[in-house]
Amino acid sequence: MENNTTTKVVYDPDMPSNELDNITFKKDKFLKSLIRLIICSVIGILVFFVSVPHNGDSEIIFSIVYNWLIGLMGNFAYWVIALIVGGNLFAHIYYKYIKKGKCTSTFAGVYENDTILHTILYSLGFIYVFLYAMKMNIAGFVGPEFIVGDATGGSVVPPIVLGVLGIIIVGAVFMPFLLNYGILEIVGALLEPFMRPLFKVPGKAALDAVASFVSSSSLGVLITNRLWKKNAYTDKEMVAIMTGFSAVSIGFAYLVINTANLGHLFLKIYAISFVLVFIMEIIMVRIPPISRKKNVYYNGREQSEAERKDGAKASLSIFKTGFSRAVKRAGIANGVATDIKLSVMDSLLILPQVLTMLSAIGVSALILAEYTPVFQWLGNIFKPLLLICQVPDVSLIAPSIPVGIAEMFLPVLVMGTKITLISEPARVFVTLVSIVQIIFFSETATVMLATKSPIKFWEIIVCFLERTVIAIPLAAIVIHLFF
Repeated sequence: MENNTTTKVVYDPDMPSNELDNITFKKDKFLKSLIRLIICSVIGILVFFVSVPHNGDSEIIFSIVYNWLIGLMGNFAYWVIALIVGGNLFAHIYYKYIKKGKCTSTFAGVYENDTILHTILYSLGFIYVFLYAMKMNIAGFVGPEFIVGDATGGSVVPPIVLGVLGIIIVGAVFMPFLLNYGILEIVGALLEPFMRPLFKVPGKAALDAVASFVSSSSLGVLITNRLWKKNAYTDKEMVAIMTGFSAVSIGFAYLVINTANLGHLFLKIYAISFVLVFIMEIIMVRIPPISRKKNVYYNGREQSEAERKDGAKASLSIFKTGFSRAVKRAGIANGVATDIKLSVMDSLLILPQVLTMLSAIGVSALILAEYTPVFQWLGNIFKPLLLICQVPDVSLIAPSIPVGIAEMFLPVLVMGTKITLISEPARVFVTLVSIVQIIFFSETATVMLATKSPIKFWEIIVCFLERTVIAIPLAAIVIHLFF
């Protein structure tokens, strides 16, 4: 507690929200903290959530800065990616096989749990991005079509790998304004009575979901991962939020819906998918593997029953509590320059592995989808459920259902030339399922793995299958009622 002595009290900037209630600020400290809360929160909200006029259109500031950075790099960005991914492969080999645990640096720790599977994936990732960089920068170089073609490398490297590079760099600079200076305490307090009983997660998780919807699913995963490492979420909460609320952005959803020749129904389909995501999450958090995750924080501390109940009941005092905590969080936070520096350093640590895994798994998955019958076979597994739910055109759309695990854009692409033969309700069904599946290895699932999130590969597969099985009857009810 702050007192009148000259000794400066030092608080942990990442202390749990309920412990903030034990802090008391003097008037001048309170005012300074309030100003900091307002300024930093306004910057964070403006950057991530507010659209401004730009080039005759409206865009969120985050997208404007992101697009400027990508445009500035041009095709040279692909050499940057190749250099980062190549550096990741070199560091992996050096620390894993040459030094073999003899180094104790933070950077070496990134690779300490790598296996031979990582060696294979890192090698594949480098081959893929290097060939794509050559295609984009060397006149006359064509490269193998199955790697650099529009249906494989062209669908992963420019929109996703390059996109995530920009998202991580720009996000590293601006995320502290959103996460470190109090606005999360207000959001958390206001939404805790709604989020905790339904989804078993803190109210602040709503901000992660909104970030996904307005910016990108990768940003949602990265924000969730950052808060987990700051001990804001337990392992169980983190996995629930990451796999349930990291939905695709509005812009990308429009592209998917339009590709299915359903652009005239965009608002209706997207609004329904938004509702379905939350209905599905109510179920997902109550079944394995999410239900079996431990309520333990990143630092190893177990969450108490009191913390789970704290703020879970609606009352007139929740805004007062949230506001008080927000001011105190702003007051004990590091300086802005320090937080940005720490954020950039953290992002640079995860960047090489994220880009590598996105390249390796994303392109490999699309090669499987494009050049093998694997997903055609897997589609047969879902046919009985589709028939039970009386979904139209089952034979034509069944292969689209499992392919979403590779890339959420693929289900509508798999319909391809058959789109004119498929009825509108069937196309709506495929589109809804693809949007609410959320987990796909060309982006979200790979970011989860690369950021060392507390979820295993097989658990990601199980979560995808569960979401798909739950989504099918829900989407079927929707098309029967509204289409």
